[in-house]
Amino acid sequence: LLSTFALTQDEVYKTKAINIARHLLPAFDSPSSMSYSLINLQTKATKNFNWATGRASILAEVGTMHLEFAYLTHLTGDPVFYKKVEEARDKLQSISDNGLYFNFINPTSGKWANRHVSMGALGDSFYEYLLKSWIQTNGKDKRARTMYDDAMDALENKLIKTSRKSELVYFAELKNSRVSNKMDHLACFAGGMLALGAEGNPDKKRRYMELGEAVTKTCHESYDRTPSKLGPESFYFDQDSTEARGTVS
Repeated sequence: LLSTFALTQDEVYKTKAINIARHLLPAFDSPSSMSYSLINLQTKATKNFNWATGRASILAEVGTMHLEFAYLTHLTGDPVFYKKVEEARDKLQSISDNGLYFNFINPTSGKWANRHVSMGALGDSFYEYLLKSWIQTNGKDKRARTMYDDAMDALENKLIKTSRKSELVYFAELKNSRVSNKMDHLACFAGGMLALGAEGNPDKKRRYMELGEAVTKTCHESYDRTPSKLGPESFYFDQDSTEARGTVS
């Protein structure tokens, strides 16, 4: 709705977006300011998915709200939308583990519910929207840029791996202290994100472009090496990181 309004300036889309956002505000009413995944728009009751670790809030969902709610405050002058997402970001930054952000957050305690890091499902758009918050504000949201760069440094140090046989670069996952040599298809967006983030950080520009190109090559290979030329849902590398094998779910 907000994208359509930005493109058309038709007030009906802005009005609908504001109405929906106001109905969503109770989702942020947790002790930690982490948003709940589900809300009953009639009763205002909120909860998280039963399958989420400890029924925790999800990193990607919490981070994904920021662009839209910040834009709503810009359009309406009402600070409530921006306040909600900034409080959530404050909490996430305060519990960051040297740039690492884990996929599940307990909405009551505001502490990590597990130690799982992924550029794929459950984590993906949190990182993307840090960068796009910086872009959305024409570089004024310096905190978002710093959080993004710190996260990319941590992910590169911990989870960027290279296969031995084909030298395919990929984002592994971290589960507790154990590295899992698995990359989700969802993480393939990161190639473009890294290239986009090359602008604005002269010290890392070349490295971001190299990583973006390498990760994109890996994702291309995940399609090209299948008989159907359709990419797998995720792909695993053997424990010695010799080569990948795709999986579907």
